Amino acid sequence: MAATNSDMRLVIAGAGGRMGRTLIHAVAAAKGLTLAGAVEAAGSAVIGRDAGELAGLGPNGVKVSSEVAPLLKEADGLIEFTIPAATLAFAELTAAAGKVHVIGTTGHSAEEEEVIAKAANRATIVKAGNFSMGVNLLAALVKRVARTLNEDYDIEIFEMHHAKKIDAPSGTALMLGRAAAEGRGVDLTKRSVRGRDGVTGARRPGDIGFASLRGGTVVGDHSAIFAGPAERIELTHRAEDRMIFARGALAAALWARGKTPGLYSMADVLGLKDI
Repeated sequence: MAATNSDMRLVIAGAGGRMGRTLIHAVAAAKGLTLAGAVEAAGSAVIGRDAGELAGLGPNGVKVSSEVAPLLKEADGLIEFTIPAATLAFAELTAAAGKVHVIGTTGHSAEEEEVIAKAANRATIVKAGNFSMGVNLLAALVKRVARTLNEDYDIEIFEMHHAKKIDAPSGTALMLGRAAAEGRGVDLTKRSVRGRDGVTGARRPGDIGFASLRGGTVVGDHSAIFAGPAERIELTHRAEDRMIFARGALAAALWARGKTPGLYSMADVLGLKDI
């Protein structure tokens, strides 16, 4: 699709990865967006390759680079599904340039989250554990159900991903856990149970449990389970194609264009904050 002067120009980081290639596909098919650059880590085998060919689209004239700053000068924003350390480097660059930064990377530590929040004083950042519209609606439902049901209903978060995923629980599982904790009015860091092994004793009322499975090519399965006396409520989302995350990330970038600097979420993008 030919670019116009009004198009939002985006740099895609992690261009050689599964999500990077999917994002390049999504930008090519989207209205109002154009690919301003593609980035990979220095030393990557894909440096210098045509981003369109890399994504299976055919040549588009955008070469994969390891230099982000020059690309940002000609761009409106950056989208990245990479690794936590890379996020911090990108956050500093987008903040310095005053650009939109969409973060799909998960697994950040509390200290790294603070660095990102500080960068949001100068950049417009949309950060989410999952950019699927369905998952974000699921999180809103989890919050609402948790607010309605008392501690007679135990909350367990289940997730399964492909064998190559490196962090657990997934960012989406943590997002659902935070939604449940917010609905209950508790601090997730104090009520979270991340794994059970051996003689654990009885489950503490009010805890929010997490179970993580890894295997095969699973894109992402997530369930929030409310297990009460003689009944169980299960809210589930199953992702079948990474394109749903790419479309959500593009929607977030377009929404963020022109917004004041700050740290936003997909709940902001979708208007779900008050649910």
